[in-house]
Amino acid sequence: MNDAITTAFALSDHLAAKAAPALIADDDRHFAAIRTSLEDSIADLSERLDHERRAPGGTGQAAMDRDLEIHRLAARLRTLRRYSLDLCLGRMVSADDGEPLYVGRLGLTDKDGRRLLVDWRSPAAEPFFGATHANPMGLASRRRYRWTLGRIGDYWDEVFTAEGLEDNAALDDQSAFIASLGSSRSPQMRDVLGTIQADQDAIIRASSRGALVVDGGPGTGKTVVALHRAAYLLYADPHLGDGRGGVLFVGPHQPYLAYVADVLPSLGEDGVQTCTLADLVPGGAAAKPESDPEVARLKASVEMVKAIEPAVRLYEEPPAESSEVETPWADLWLSKHDWAEAFESADPGMPHNEARDQVWDELLTILVDKFEGDDDVTPEMLRAALLRNSDLVTTFNKAWPLIDPEDLVGDLWEVPAYLRLCAPWLEPEQVKLLRRADPRAWTTSDLPLLDAARLRLGDPEESRRRRRHEAAVAAERKRMDDVVEDLLQLDDEDGMMAQLRQDGIRSALVDEGALPQADTDLLAGPFAHVVVDEAQELTAAEWQMLLARCPSRSSTIVGDRAQARHGFTDSWQERLETVGLDRIEMASLSINYRTPEEVMNEAEPVIRAVLPDANVPTSVRRSGVPVARGSVADIDRILDGWLAEHTDGTACVIGVGREDGSYDGRRRVRSLSPEHSKGLEFDFVVLMDPENFGVGVEGAVDRYVAMTRATQQLVMLTSP
Repeated sequence: MNDAITTAFALSDHLAAKAAPALIADDDRHFAAIRTSLEDSIADLSERLDHERRAPGGTGQAAMDRDLEIHRLAARLRTLRRYSLDLCLGRMVSADDGEPLYVGRLGLTDKDGRRLLVDWRSPAAEPFFGATHANPMGLASRRRYRWTLGRIGDYWDEVFTAEGLEDNAALDDQSAFIASLGSSRSPQMRDVLGTIQADQDAIIRASSRGALVVDGGPGTGKTVVALHRAAYLLYADPHLGDGRGGVLFVGPHQPYLAYVADVLPSLGEDGVQTCTLADLVPGGAAAKPESDPEVARLKASVEMVKAIEPAVRLYEEPPAESSEVETPWADLWLSKHDWAEAFESADPGMPHNEARDQVWDELLTILVDKFEGDDDVTPEMLRAALLRNSDLVTTFNKAWPLIDPEDLVGDLWEVPAYLRLCAPWLEPEQVKLLRRADPRAWTTSDLPLLDAARLRLGDPEESRRRRRHEAAVAAERKRMDDVVEDLLQLDDEDGMMAQLRQDGIRSALVDEGALPQADTDLLAGPFAHVVVDEAQELTAAEWQMLLARCPSRSSTIVGDRAQARHGFTDSWQERLETVGLDRIEMASLSINYRTPEEVMNEAEPVIRAVLPDANVPTSVRRSGVPVARGSVADIDRILDGWLAEHTDGTACVIGVGREDGSYDGRRRVRSLSPEHSKGLEFDFVVLMDPENFGVGVEGAVDRYVAMTRATQQLVMLTSP
């Protein structure tokens, strides 16, 4: 921090009236206190974090608590270092006491306990976002800051009382906010926390119980709401952020995730897991789109996902014949009822591959209990002999094999008889249609089934890893036993060494945490809350992927029925009840903050032609730039002209999507397909042959989505 700076304000000459000391002196005094408190807080957090990292790791709950505390301290320290005075979003003045209350990205107090900033998510901060002239929520006034490079480049005041109108010389109406909406975009979503509007804030702060659907057209801030709601819920609902659940945020595609990647960390929340649906399945990103619409339709149903259960059950059939099992000491009778008892011992809900060891262990226990021979034969000796019995091992492996999820799903498409057994509702022609020569040529339609198979089966390597781990523990235990025996040879008058003979102490010497562990699947869940953006695109089968990871059904579902590429004729309530959700609440956003009126006037007829009841939002601003048309032959001239006139901002050419997203090396120009432009925004958008985007609902939706990505200007080019 630069001590030479005596004011946080860097107002341009045309805002000289706002620089009057009477208007900003109180703020500067408060910012000085914030600056001092920040320096103290950073020093204190750094010291505490270093202490925690140097402290012994501990075991069990103690180790988990230590890790959570390190994560919490590190996240707060990153936020404090990332920002400075610009932690402060603004201030509000109560109509009751006239004292300003400053709102920040997080709460901050000085050494004397004086509150310098209240966290934007706290109940005390709610009026800052929610107050309107119709409902001032007890406020006399509100001031919002616009920060640029750590200084306030502008601010605007809103007054909610008649008295305040007479005293405020720097009063702005909403024009300052509206003007900010047209500012240049960057490759990542800009910081909009300080300008969240009342309709958006009400949704952000809604209860996490059940499923909340946020329906809104282009530019209404659905993504802003989704991201800030994730951060709010982690703050407001302790059970979401204490390590016993957490939040999963699902976006439509990778360009979208890259665009919003900075938002949650900027809010001090870097523990939210973000992904696309394809990321939930190992290797899912390589899946190709399904080319046959009828195959896609068949695989999109809940019933097809449910076919995974009988497909697995067919591999969990105990032998129907009894037999004798040979050991060096006696032959043991293993009846079909014994087999059934062992198979029924698997814990309900345990994945097939992980339950295998449990079933095998129960089978060995049944056989050991049948032994009535020599007392010198210990249970351990008998188990070891049974493990070497190749006939028993072979029979068990056939009755309860390790199964790879890809093999299971591949068999459904390769073996018609198997598919008919697992999905008896399919017609013969449908079974034939689903068959394919290469059963592992995965498409996006296969991903829900692969995911269901993986969750139901578990990792086929888990059993092998467990055995390797147990062998490593046994080897480590043997090594420590040798060390203990060496220590016991030492002369020990006090008998302290003799305590090492206790089994508990010997076991404690083995550090299992230092042994090799399997990688944790951070997307496997369960999660306490799931946020889904662009949810109108999800099929019933894809919804099962998310519900399997969120048993509580606590979710935020963000989307626009009018932007569903494959149509969305039913209501949200009907769609979500069909896939298994209940306790559904609805919220609607109808104000378009992003897309100028000139663009929406062109886009609205496109979508209403196929969806007359589309939720088309009302734009709050005009850009003054009409939608332009031209020839695709002029694309280079148009782009170069715009880049020359605009030294910042971003552009996108939609309709010629390229794998790396670039367009002929132009640094500020992206190239995307209509589908991959969804959820993004650009200052300047060029559509290439929009009439070729497709026909029917899908084509109209792609054109509507592509057109409404523009925040300033839209150009539509066609081929001669």
